[in-house]
Amino acid sequence: MEPALIGARLASAAIGPLLRKLLVSEVPGAGLTGTDRPVRLASLLSFRGEKRSLTEKDVRKLAAALVDRTCEGPGERPFPADETEAVTDALAANLLALGDLDMDDVQAVHLGHRALARRLRAAAPAPDGLSADSVHYLETATEWACRHVLEFFTRRPSFVARTLVEQSRGQAALAAKLDAVATAHPGPAAEDAAFERRYLAHLARLHGHLTIYGIDLHNSEEDWPLDVAYLSLEATGETPGTHPDHREPHSLRADLAPATHDRILLRGQAGSGKTTLVQWLTVSACAAPPADGMGYLHGRVPFVLPLRTLTRHGERLPDADRFLSAADCPLTPPDGWADRVLAAGRGLVLVDGIDEIPEAERGRARDWLRGLLAAYGTGNRWLVTSRPTAVRDDWLARDGFTELTLSPMAPAEVATFVRRWHRAAGPSAAPYEQQLLDSLRTTEHVAQLATNPLMCGLVCALHRDRRGYLPRGRKPLYDAALSMLLARRDRERGMGAPYGVVLDEAPQIQLVQRLAYWLTLNDRFQMDRARAESLVADALPAMGLADAPPDRVFTHLLHRSGLLREPTADSVGFVHRTFQDYLAAKALVDHWDIGVLVRHATDDRWEDVIRMAVGHARPREAAEILRELLGAADAAGDRRTRLRLVLLAATALGHATEVSQEVREEITRRTGEIVPPRDPDEARELASVGRMVLDLLPGPEGLDDRSAEMVVITASHITVDAAIPYLARFAGHPALDIRAQLVWAWKRFETRPYAEEVIARLDPTDLRHIVAEDAQADELLRLDLAPHRLEIGGGVGDERVTALLERCDLTELSITRSPGQVFPAGLLRQEALETLSAFLPAGVPWRWADLPSAPLRRLYTNDPPADGLTGLARYPELSEVYVGEMVPTSEEDWRTLVDLHWLDYLTLTFEALASCPDDVVLPMVTTLHLTEVSAGAPLARVFPSLRQVVALVSPLPGAERLPPGVRVE
Repeated sequence: MEPALIGARLASAAIGPLLRKLLVSEVPGAGLTGTDRPVRLASLLSFRGEKRSLTEKDVRKLAAALVDRTCEGPGERPFPADETEAVTDALAANLLALGDLDMDDVQAVHLGHRALARRLRAAAPAPDGLSADSVHYLETATEWACRHVLEFFTRRPSFVARTLVEQSRGQAALAAKLDAVATAHPGPAAEDAAFERRYLAHLARLHGHLTIYGIDLHNSEEDWPLDVAYLSLEATGETPGTHPDHREPHSLRADLAPATHDRILLRGQAGSGKTTLVQWLTVSACAAPPADGMGYLHGRVPFVLPLRTLTRHGERLPDADRFLSAADCPLTPPDGWADRVLAAGRGLVLVDGIDEIPEAERGRARDWLRGLLAAYGTGNRWLVTSRPTAVRDDWLARDGFTELTLSPMAPAEVATFVRRWHRAAGPSAAPYEQQLLDSLRTTEHVAQLATNPLMCGLVCALHRDRRGYLPRGRKPLYDAALSMLLARRDRERGMGAPYGVVLDEAPQIQLVQRLAYWLTLNDRFQMDRARAESLVADALPAMGLADAPPDRVFTHLLHRSGLLREPTADSVGFVHRTFQDYLAAKALVDHWDIGVLVRHATDDRWEDVIRMAVGHARPREAAEILRELLGAADAAGDRRTRLRLVLLAATALGHATEVSQEVREEITRRTGEIVPPRDPDEARELASVGRMVLDLLPGPEGLDDRSAEMVVITASHITVDAAIPYLARFAGHPALDIRAQLVWAWKRFETRPYAEEVIARLDPTDLRHIVAEDAQADELLRLDLAPHRLEIGGGVGDERVTALLERCDLTELSITRSPGQVFPAGLLRQEALETLSAFLPAGVPWRWADLPSAPLRRLYTNDPPADGLTGLARYPELSEVYVGEMVPTSEEDWRTLVDLHWLDYLTLTFEALASCPDDVVLPMVTTLHLTEVSAGAPLARVFPSLRQVVALVSPLPGAERLPPGVRVE
């Protein structure tokens, strides 16, 4: 008889009561009172001790009953009939041996049923003269009896109490031993821990403040605590869609992105907040306790690596042990400390500013990064920042990096920034707060300027400084900002001449211009202090300031201009790249270095310089620069370069104060030749031209689905109110990709107008609606919309979630809860649900009973249920399953998966696979998510239909051990 059949008969409901007779019904407690002795096995048996209710003869009768039950029914006997009496005697002897074992119940359960059965067989007299079938039966029957006995032990309340006592004592004893060893032999671990405390405290002090432009508080620092000033922004990316050639846009909080993506290439415009995000991630990793939502960084060690600093003297990029010294950290770590941190997978590696090194050096930087990934890729988290066009798309894709882009600030984020700025600036700024908020809503040129934290800060400062008046356009804004920083600030605060030098605004601009010019021509963002002082000294005679002490002039510029900073004691740079670009552009126009501008037109680091140069130029000069750009586009050898140059001319045109009608019309015509764009990258690049593109975008009439999708992507990235009527023309389009893009774009516009003109008119067929905040939820409810597919973000409160779930009958739901929010109780009424994705904050428990009785086919959640995996049996139609880090760890879990006949997709660890019973086969699974492929892993046996493995770490350890024909994604 097959072992599985023997086991099935022994595991039947009738066997349990028979074996329960072996145990006494009264049991002691945890043993914490009186003698405090362990609960010995002999005291739990009904045929031993003072409370015996069975004799040895009774135990033999019980064994005979077990044997008879096994042999009942059709089919062959498990052993020869003439050996029945001998088998019964041997089984009874094995059971009686329970009383002879010197162990307690906790030890027995820890031992496991197979090892316990071996102990019994060793303690009982060896059976004599039995056939191989009888011996095999006896082994199997003893193991199943032990399984039942141990199950009885674990159900006793006293067992749970006793187990906790034993575990606590064992852990305390182990901790004491480890402490003793650590005290006697401090070793590198104690030294590392002590250094890390100093290092994290240093990083918290270094990065814990943020400069807020235009805030000058008396008797206070000019920067602000990061945890007060930081504003979390959205990052957008693309994920594979339902079709192989389609990618769906998605967005998430930028500071939470490393929680779900361990390797990120983050793009963002100048001033968009990339470096501030690096600061925030660093400080969050150092904080105890961490800020809301940032707990995923607890225990990680940040390495902040600004590339402009690492390469300022042309040095070789550092290996791990030189990270701190190369980044000018004054602390000296223990030998090999960084290597140990990264090898343990505890690092947070923040590489800031790929765009801030020359283009020729970026390939070398990528090779350096790949070398680090090869050595320390597992477990660590990596963030690389860059301006949008500094490196091509998929530049780090084969290294497992997810590409995200910092979004321009949405109106709600701008309003939040303005309120925080005025609160930080103090009572004197309060009267201007609401006035500026009103201007941002009603005055287009003001709203166009305030699209990132840097520009928002300048707008706030100038608005207060000018008593509510703001200049029109980017160049006048910078001119006014320079005037405020270089001259009016000290004069109006009565600062006098703290460095013994009095300089008017014009010479100060000339001097800082000279520094910006040198840095830009030499592809640098920092210079040695000695060189900076030399440049200032050389310029003074020509400015009629030959008698001014050069060292004092330089010190005045450094400490009072508000434009320069000292990253280290011997280096100088601008407080922000935008100021350097603006002043370098002015210097280039003053020198009329038009050839330099055109030669660098295809270098992404010069794009803003060229735009601002057109703004600085006089009408004829601006026209010449623009004609040269068009000529360079004509001479370019590939379409992408031509597109880039034409768009650069178009964006520069918007900065020109005045330019001839002929040049304006030519640029508009040339721009029209690249509309509609051919792919999403071109669409986003086209959108960077700004509002004027809306007048060139066609459709929907006369456009095929692909072209229509591209123009919608373009318009959805032009965040002005005028884009809403254009996008509304596509609301009735039948193509799902177009309607999905329109839903995604909702967050970029004013909530109510967009909802009324676009969202309310969309065909809901197969469309997933995205609700990211309470205001959007209110609009869906107000407009009486009840989509069947819904994505609810963490910005939607519990009350709105309940209202939405009461309104909608969903087939698909993706829901994210933020700290302080609860598991959605209204989920129980969603009885048509087929797909559920639930992303919960730590500490929000849930059980299978919290989910509806629905035909679920796909289930994803980051946090496992409190009651284990067996609840999956409620959903026999499941094809894809991911329940956090919970994986099958017991035979019962694996048997549950066997009953999921449609299961196609599963996440596993090597340890879980090792627990898979020998007879479990999952022929329906074709895709696995794995952390590694270990030697001897029974993948081919358990998953005979396996076709694809998705690596949870890259590269996948042991990938060469996969069965033939299985590919790794």
